[in-house]
Amino acid sequence: MVFKERTFFGTDPGDVAADQPADLEARVADTLAAMRDIEASDVSVVSRGNTIVLSGFIGSPDEADRAVEAAKSVEGVNEVVNQLTIPEMRN
Repeated sequence: MVFKERTFFGTDPGDVAADQPADLEARVADTLAAMRDIEASDVSVVSRGNTIVLSGFIGSPDEADRAVEAAKSVEGVNEVVNQLTIPEMRN
């Protein structure tokens, strides 16, 4: 069996810059999905350059704050715009 060195267009995959909006969106979405204290299944992540826009529905103001902080923690994110909606609780 012959093993080839891993490359991405001739470059080590670890050296490839993550400057594509889709990559940044995916990394933020993955971060939110991995957080146990956030239900982010209805959260949309959109990148506008290095600015991330979070929109959609989330369970509480605390969850929204944690989602924003988590998004800010992702390398490459300079700003997070919070457009999350918290559904009204009805009794």
